[in-house]
Amino acid sequence: MLNADPNELDKFSQLAHRWWDPDSEFKPLHEINPLRLEWIDRHAGLSGQKVLDVGCGGGILSESMAQRGALVTGIDLSDKALGVARLHLLESGNTVDYQKISAEELADQAAGRFDIVTCMEMLEHVPNPASTIAACAALIKAGGHVFFSTINRNAKAYLLAVIGAEYVLKMLPKGTHDYAKFIKPSELSRWAKSVGLEPDELIGMSYNPINQRYRLGRDTDVNYLMHTVKAV
Repeated sequence: MLNADPNELDKFSQLAHRWWDPDSEFKPLHEINPLRLEWIDRHAGLSGQKVLDVGCGGGILSESMAQRGALVTGIDLSDKALGVARLHLLESGNTVDYQKISAEELADQAAGRFDIVTCMEMLEHVPNPASTIAACAALIKAGGHVFFSTINRNAKAYLLAVIGAEYVLKMLPKGTHDYAKFIKPSELSRWAKSVGLEPDELIGMSYNPINQRYRLGRDTDVNYLMHTVKAV
């Protein structure tokens, strides 16, 4: 079975034409991208690396990693998002190999092919996140880096990521997130370790509604990122 929720694919496909509009529903992605890009580059050194961006959507992270000199492949299951991503390359002049394929299917074809795998803001949207994590582990070479980001599951995360972001501040469309699909860091860590990915750093990402800025820090109660390394 394909590890994808048709409703989730449809939801993001309907918004795909707005992906590169920094004032659209994707504004948070544009604002957090410099933070996650610097964090990834600091840990793994993007220049010259073969990178896979799992769940690349319209290509915001994929393109920024290509600008840092990485050889980037971006995969997604949304035709519309990939169409927007490819069109934007004509504007930017960057080079990214976009493919419509699941991480699981690509893992069967390209095991151990990549130096870096990123899976950002995606795990909370798939039916079986453990399957995606296992595919990422299969795709990375020994000693390679896998980066995840997702949302914690607790009362604070529900209040801020769902009620606050979707209903109060209206930063995201209503229904963007399903609280039941949120993932605790302990769960992500356990799934990663079970497939040979050793957690190296867990860091939080928080939003200040007063100055309207994001920052990385110790608070992992809501949004968080995890860097893992594949065992040699």
